Amino acid sequence: MKEAHEAEAYREYLQSLRRNAPKVERGLVLVYTGDGKGKTSAALGTALRALGAGWKVAFLQFMKGNWKSAEENVVPLFGDRWLFRKLGRGFTWEHESLEEDRAAAREAWEEAMQVLQGGEYELVVLDELNYVLHYGFLDVEEVLRGLRARPAHVHVVCTGRNAPPALVEYADLVTEMRKVKHPFDRGILAQRGLDY
Repeated sequence: MKEAHEAEAYREYLQSLRRNAPKVERGLVLVYTGDGKGKTSAALGTALRALGAGWKVAFLQFMKGNWKSAEENVVPLFGDRWLFRKLGRGFTWEHESLEEDRAAAREAWEEAMQVLQGGEYELVVLDELNYVLHYGFLDVEEVLRGLRARPAHVHVVCTGRNAPPALVEYADLVTEMRKVKHPFDRGILAQRGLDY
């Protein structure tokens, strides 16, 4: 009897939260960061959910390599509802000139800003943006100004290790992936279908 009463009280509590919740909807900023695996995978899951809800999604990758990841194979299934682009020049350790990397990051950000401000996509994923900010290739305050200037309905996901404190402060949701174990520590390389 006591458990039934507690369950009913909890249901009433949840209903009151829903009734009293603000009715204003606005685009949120989600940050997936940390040293654990799964940041891009979480963003892909969010993108898939958004597509399932009928939204248009732009998935912009700032620092991925030139190899083709498996998720690119499903992009055509969604037609013009999923824009998938690799921006920049891939991993920074593959190049000799940091100035070229900075210029590529600047060019990538300008393209991302066009997508963000255009308002065509309800969800914009800025995959590996946190790395670009951490390396100082883009100014954090400039990126925050761009996020603030986006249309009110546009949600944004930023991924990558070392999210800067100012982005963490600004974001509506921050999830930190923490590495407990990783197969690479035992010499097992990334595997297609799980890692890319």
